[in-house]
Amino acid sequence: MDRIKAIAEMKTAFEKENSQKEIIPGKDFIPHAAKVVDSTEISYLSESVLDAWFTTGRFAENFELALKKFYSLRSASLVNSGSSANLVALSALTSSTLQDRAIKKDDEVITVAAGFPTTVNPIIQVGARPVFLDVELPSYNMDIKQLEEALSSKTKAVMLAHTLGNPFELNVIREFCTKNNLWLIEDNCDAFGSKFNGQLTGTFGDISTLSFYPAHHITTGEGGAVLTNSAKLRVLVESYRDWGRDCYCLPGQDNTCLKRFDQKHGDLPFGYDHKFVYSHIGYNLKMTDMQAAIGVAQMEKVSSFIEKRKENWAYLRNAFSDLEEYFILPEKAANSEPSWFGFALTIRESSKFNRQDILNHLAENKIGTRLLFAGDLTKQPSFKAANFTKIGNLNNTSTVTKNTFWFGCWPGLKNQHLDYIYESVLNFTKK
Repeated sequence: MDRIKAIAEMKTAFEKENSQKEIIPGKDFIPHAAKVVDSTEISYLSESVLDAWFTTGRFAENFELALKKFYSLRSASLVNSGSSANLVALSALTSSTLQDRAIKKDDEVITVAAGFPTTVNPIIQVGARPVFLDVELPSYNMDIKQLEEALSSKTKAVMLAHTLGNPFELNVIREFCTKNNLWLIEDNCDAFGSKFNGQLTGTFGDISTLSFYPAHHITTGEGGAVLTNSAKLRVLVESYRDWGRDCYCLPGQDNTCLKRFDQKHGDLPFGYDHKFVYSHIGYNLKMTDMQAAIGVAQMEKVSSFIEKRKENWAYLRNAFSDLEEYFILPEKAANSEPSWFGFALTIRESSKFNRQDILNHLAENKIGTRLLFAGDLTKQPSFKAANFTKIGNLNNTSTVTKNTFWFGCWPGLKNQHLDYIYESVLNFTKK
């Protein structure tokens, strides 16, 4: 009874102090993204705290089960961020157990130059070389016409994000990977719930990733997951996530293999404790059970979040249709149902204003915006010393870097917020 009372008191305190407050357009700041939580998350979080387990536990198991059910996949492995998910996903593909298909130093991974750095950073971190392709407008996804030119004898994988939730050309890219025996890694961090040809993104690749940062479709504060339908890749993912260990026992469990003290590993003495045998140079990137508890609550709401994102994006797309004189408007990929992360606009070169001016105007009117992440990654300071290849002149990537920005379409936004955003842009264009 004390436990039930404690949880009830936490829920009451949250509702009193931290409940979602109405955002008043023009008075309050309208963020580009924000979490949507209520007392359900606090209830589950309180339960996990009272368990006093803290590391990966029962809530993590339930969260992974919910993700596997949603995606109809065999494996969902929780990590501490979407960036870590990308690192673990690519690291798993470097394992020597994959023999000729293992990604080795100086191998090449095809990607795009316009995006978020942690889609690409793992390629460099494992010693491989990113091969940068341009994007197409107005999808902001890979220009698939450059794929064949990017292919070489060193190509081992394609690693791409679904930009702002808009699926990339999965039929073409999946066929390209199959034909050339390449791994496909889907960065699905911005596309939770997006579909291509009726199939969820994140289920086409050999391995895919999710992020649960507060800006994303669901949140655990910090957090992410690696998804795969391959039992072999799951073992590798969890090895690299969990210190590089060879053992696959769950936390708090021993001797799942029934041979804990009965095996020979490398040059170690026979019978060396399997729980302390390390087959890879790994990390510790697990999620805490407290974070997972929030994720369990968020999964109960994710379908409604996805639908609201779609509605908000469609509302903005309709509103901005009369401003095509000034902006390139976003378009969804053919045969797709995006679960949108944001609504992007690219200022036309013929427009009478520049991006800095309009972003300043929007900031003055308390409207949050973001650029298309890092823009041209090859121009970022961190990539100056990186080893990479560019295909073509990246013209559209340069346009994105100079002229693209986006608004949020997160579930907490209502029509009055979207109207205010549109009217603020409209008023700016009339100056």
